[in-house]
Parts: sequence; structure tokens; C-alpha cells
Amino acid sequence: MGGRPIPFADRRDAGRRLAAALEGFAAERPVVVALPRGGVPVGREVARALGAPLDIVLVRKLGAPFNPEYGIGAIAEGGVRFVRREDAEAAGVSAVQIEDVVARESTELERRRRLYRGDREPHQVEGRPAILVDDGIATGGTAVAAGRALRARGAASVILAVPVGPPGTEERLAGDFDAVICLEQPPGFFGIGQFYADFAQVSDEEVIALLAEARSREDSAAARLSPPPAPATERSIEIELAPGLRLAGDLRRPARATGLTVFAHGSGSSRLSPRNRQVAGALNAAGLATLLFDLLSPEEEGDRSKVFDIELLAGRLLGVTAWARREADLRDLPVSYFGASTGAAAALAAAARLGGEIAAVVSRGGRPDLAASSLAGVVSPTLLIVGGADRQVLELNESAARLLRCDHQVAIVPGATHLFEEPGALEWVAKLAADWLTGPHDR
Repeated sequence: MGGRPIPFADRRDAGRRLAAALEGFAAERPVVVALPRGGVPVGREVARALGAPLDIVLVRKLGAPFNPEYGIGAIAEGGVRFVRREDAEAAGVSAVQIEDVVARESTELERRRRLYRGDREPHQVEGRPAILVDDGIATGGTAVAAGRALRARGAASVILAVPVGPPGTEERLAGDFDAVICLEQPPGFFGIGQFYADFAQVSDEEVIALLAEARSREDSAAARLSPPPAPATERSIEIELAPGLRLAGDLRRPARATGLTVFAHGSGSSRLSPRNRQVAGALNAAGLATLLFDLLSPEEEGDRSKVFDIELLAGRLLGVTAWARREADLRDLPVSYFGASTGAAAALAAAARLGGEIAAVVSRGGRPDLAASSLAGVVSPTLLIVGGADRQVLELNESAARLLRCDHQVAIVPGATHLFEEPGALEWVAKLAADWLTGPHDR
């Protein structure tokens, strides 16, 4: 830096400074679209300052086969391709080799799309300005591909905004964007990281957490602008499943419920579990009634043999389901199951017995392997959610999935451990569960 101070402390500092330069766009209702991974912390600050939604656009650089760092173009979501033919020819890259690189990077782009976005659709940019944000720019190939992808989605204009780039960045890219804003264009530029005091790599987990936070903020803003929904009804209930055996539960039914999800908790938990209650709240917001139930009495919970007695737990769950079928305000609702730990095995065993009567099953950090003898008989669409860092349980879920004959999917929350205590992890679980339980299953 030749004695000059480093311009940016970290990406969030850069985002706040970039937001100040973009204040004039706030009135135009822009969508802030970041390039993962490094652009997301920058974009988060810009989106918060402008009161704008935050989204991502997925792009992959096309590197020369024998020198991957030498960029010859980029690909982006929606089938957008940008290739600098002169650079490819200079590097001696043939048309066949270009297609090989495109195929490889397309596979990685799709993997990241599933990782970061899941089944969620991109934010609507049609008819609105899109502010494309990254933590810096070098050649600009990925930014150009991203801009083209946003135009293909109908953006009214595309503004490229970055904290730093080489001299002449604004002029060089002016023809590809409606406006280019680059805060620093210092001489001696050879890499983006040299202009940050902290340029630590951004993890997949951080990207997922920041996007979940942004969605939560947008949902809260939308709720404030929407008319208040009719209040949900809540009641505590007791069901007598056998003489002398009364089990407690908590029922919450939105005014216009579209289904009922019965929770089956696992070992060491109860209907009061804050994790299950957080997920239940997300399902209520998606229009589903929820019934959190203790499948064991307080006296039984200390007996570890009963905690792992899948047949006993499944039988109790069948009894709860039969009770719901008799209730006037529940009997017309499709029933689904949400199971955690050993409760997931009980949910799958019960679903196998009821066949098509159960609309869907979701397992969170579950032990479906404990229901191995029942798995082939499950016809309900089944989602197995596992933390990426919960390696042993992940292996058990993948083995169990191979025994399922129904529509099913193993969804991995990157970096999450068994209890999904990491920032944004449980929100991701709730989103996956709500999408599965309310969506179509011809996947």
C-alpha cells in the first residue's frame, strides 16, 4: 500500500461505506443482489441501509484448463454464459475444452444453488433496479455474467457497486451496466484482499445465516404492512390413550389452517422443547396447525428402554392421530408428522401403518434407522434433515434413505451439529420443513 492506510477494516465496514454512496437509490425500491460468498456480508450492510431485500445471484468463473486462475469468462444462473474468446484463444483453449469447463462449473453452480437457496425461488427483480454487490472486482467477468442474468430476469436496470477495483474500473465496465460505482480504484492494484485489514474467507454457513437473517427481516416488514391475520386458537389438551394413561399436548390452529402437523419428540426432549416450538411457530406462519405431544408420561420418561421403544412410541402416535381424526376442528385437515431423534423413527413407523393417510413426514436430526423394518412400507413423502457436522447421524440417515421407496430427500444443513444451535441453522430447518409440508412432492 506504499504507506497508505488500508481503506476497509472488513467486508461489513466496506458495505457500510458503499451503502452511503448508494443512498440516492433507496427511493427507487431496489433489490440488492450479492455475489456469494464474499459479496454477501457487503450486500447485507447495503440492503439494511437502503431498506431493500437481499438476494444472491450465482456465478462461476471459467478458468483455463491448465491455469484455473486465468479467467476466460463466467456462467450464471438461468443459462447465462460469458466467454472472452480472445482470452481463450490467447490461452490456447479450444471450443471443446471450453465446453468441458462449462459443464464442470455448471455442476458446481447447481450444488451451490441447492446449498444456499434450497427450494426457494430467487427474489423478483422484474421492473425494479438491481444493485449488484461484491467485495471487489478484478477482471469483471463474473460481474458481467451476473448482470446479464439479472437483465434476463427482467431487472429495470443493473447497477454494479463494489468497494474496490483496479484503476479505470468504472469506465471499463460502463457499457455493461446502467451505472458502476467503485469507491476505491487505487494504483498498484493486484488483488482485492490487499485493501482489507481483515479479508478472511466467508464460509457457506455465514452465507446461509446472513440470507436467513435477511429473509426474516423481509418477512417481518411484510407482516407490518399486511392486515393482521385472524388470531390462532391455542389450547392445552390431554388424551387418554389407555386406562390410567393420560398424555399432555399443546395444540395451535391458525384461523385458516391447511393441515395439521403432529410433533413426535425424541429422547431427552418434550413438547416444551424450544427447538420444536420454534419450528412449530414457522409452520403456524405457513398455515399449518401444530400439535406438540408427549408420547411418554413423566414417570415413563426416565425409563431409557421406553425412550427407544419405537413400537411403543409409534403406537402412541397412532393413538394421537386417531384422536385428531375425531376432533371437529381438525378432522378435515391433512395430517403430517414432524419427528426428532427417536421420535422420527416413531413417525416413520406410524406413517408406514397408516399408508396414504399421512400427507408427509419430516425428520430433524432423527434416527430413521431405528425404524428400518418399516421404511420400505412408508408411502408418505419424507424429508430427512441432518446437520452437516453431525457425521454419524448423517451416515445413519443416508443408509435409511436407501431403504425408502417413497418420494424422499436428505437435506443437509451445512456446518450444523445435532441440535442445530449454530446461527441460522434452526431457521433453515424450519424453512425446509415448511416448504416440504406445504409444497408439492412430485420431485
